[in-house]
Amino acid sequence: MSDFQNIPQAYSIASLLHQNTYLVGGELKQWTGATAEVFSTISSTEDYKPTLLGTVPQLGEKEAMEALNSATLAYNKGQGLWPTMKVVDRIACMERFVEQMKTKREEVVRLLMWEIGKNLPDSEKEFDRTVDYIYDTIEAYKQIDRDSAKFEKNSGVYAHIRRGPLGVVLCLGPYNYPLNETFTLLIPALIMGNTVIFKPAKLGVLLISPLMEAFQSSFPRGVVNIVYGRGRVLATPIMQSGKIDVLALIGNSKSANALQAEHPKGNRLRMVLGLEAKNPAIVLPDADLDLAVEECITGTLSFNGQRCTALKVLYVHESIVEEFNRRFAQKVDQLKFGNPWEPGAKLTPLPEKEKPGYIQELIDDALNKGAKVLNEKGGQTTDNFIFPAVIYPVTKDMRVYKEEQFGPVIPVVSFADIDEPLDDMAESNYGQQVSLFGKDINTLSPLIDTLVNLVCRVNLNSSCQRGPDVYPFTGRKDSAYGTLSVHDALRSFSIRTFVASKDNDYNNAILNELLKRKTSNFISTDYIL
Repeated sequence: MSDFQNIPQAYSIASLLHQNTYLVGGELKQWTGATAEVFSTISSTEDYKPTLLGTVPQLGEKEAMEALNSATLAYNKGQGLWPTMKVVDRIACMERFVEQMKTKREEVVRLLMWEIGKNLPDSEKEFDRTVDYIYDTIEAYKQIDRDSAKFEKNSGVYAHIRRGPLGVVLCLGPYNYPLNETFTLLIPALIMGNTVIFKPAKLGVLLISPLMEAFQSSFPRGVVNIVYGRGRVLATPIMQSGKIDVLALIGNSKSANALQAEHPKGNRLRMVLGLEAKNPAIVLPDADLDLAVEECITGTLSFNGQRCTALKVLYVHESIVEEFNRRFAQKVDQLKFGNPWEPGAKLTPLPEKEKPGYIQELIDDALNKGAKVLNEKGGQTTDNFIFPAVIYPVTKDMRVYKEEQFGPVIPVVSFADIDEPLDDMAESNYGQQVSLFGKDINTLSPLIDTLVNLVCRVNLNSSCQRGPDVYPFTGRKDSAYGTLSVHDALRSFSIRTFVASKDNDYNNAILNELLKRKTSNFISTDYIL
C-alpha cells in the first residue's frame, strides 16, 4: 500500500486552491456566491480521509447567460473582431497562449494527479501532448491557409475559397482527460474564428485555474468564456437560447442527446461529439500470446480502464483461452497499486468515490450468472480503489458484457467461430475501435475488410488508443459524431466559404486592387511561413 507519510514535497498540496473568479467578457470576474468543495479520493493521512483541494464557483443561470451574451457579442453574427481577424493574427494569439501555458506545467500536472488520480508519467504526458497538439494545430492551420491562398477558375468564374468559422461554441470536456481532450475541442474551435463558452469537467476542474490568466490575456474580449458549476444549471439555458451554433462535447451520449434536445433549432446545430465505446479485442488462435497479453493489459488498464478507447471486452478463441487467461490474470496481479507519484504505480486511486461499489456490482452480477474471478487479487477493495478483476466465462446476459464499465473489470468471452464476435460488434450500439491479434494474412484480410465497416480504427496487434493526434479520431453509431484529429478538428469547427467573380476586366481589376492593397483579411494570396 501507499506510504501516506512521505508524499514528495513537489507533489504535496501546500495550500487550498480557491478558484473565486470566472472568465466572461475578457474579465476575471470575482465570485462571492455559492461554491463547491473539490475533494481528492487520495488521502494525505495514514487513516483514510479524502483530501480537500479547494473550491470552485457554483454559477447560476444569470452567469450562464452573461457568458452566452459575451460570446455572441464577440462573434457578432460573424462581424466581430475575432471571426474577421487575419489568420496570422489569430495564430499570434494562440502562440501567446501556449507560451504562457507552458509555464504552468508543474501546477497542472500536480492537480491532474490529485484530482483524477492519473499517475505522474501519464499526467506529464497529458500536459506535454496538449502543448504539442496546440503547436500541431497552428501548423495545420497555416497549411490550410497556404492551400487556400489562391484563386480557382471554372466555367468563367473565379473563386477564392477559404474556411470560415461557424459561430458560438459550447465546449464540454471529459474528466478522464480534462486537459488534453477538452483542448482538442477548444483549441481548433478558437483558432478557426469561433467564440467559445467552456465549462470544465466535474473532475479535473481545478487544473484549469492556473491557465485562467493565460486565456484572459491572450484572446480578445469575449472570445473565451469559462464558467464553473453544474452542467444542467449552466448548459441547459445556454442551449435553450438557440444561440449556440456548435455543441462540442466529449462524454456520454445521454448528455449529448439531452443537450441537443434543448436547442430550439436543431437543424442549425453542428455537433462535434466524442462519446462512449465498448472496444473489443479479438485474439485469434495464431496470435503471439505474449504480445496479445501485454497489449491487452495496456488496453484494459491504462488509467484503470477509464478511457473511451480502453479495451472493455476480450474475445479469445476457445483453443487458446485457458492459456491466455492464465497469463493475463497473472500479469494483472503483478501490477502495482499506489499513489500517482509513486514510481511504477500502474494502478491508482479511482477519482469517483462511487466507482468501486459500481464495479463490485458488475462482478457480483457476473458471479451470480456463472462467471468466476480468475485473478487472486480481483475485486479486493480499499477506500478508494477496487483491484482489477478478470471475469470468465462472460455471457451476454451479464451487465459487464452490456455496460461500458469505465473502470477496472475485464470481461473475457470465448469464441469458436469468428462470426460470433463480428455479429456481436455489428449488433453493438458502439463502433469506435477494435484490437485484432493474429498473423495469418489469409485470416486477417477478410476480417479487416469487415471490421473497418464496423468501427473506425482497426489496431493490428496493438491496443486501442487515440493517438497519434494527426490520425482521425471518431466512431460509428453511439460512439461519436464528427471527426477529431489535428486536421479534421479544424474542418469540424469551420465551413467552406468563398468569394466568386465572373472573369471580366471590371471584376479582375477590383480583385487585383484588393490583392495589391491588402485591404481584405479574407481575400489574400499571402503565404504564411
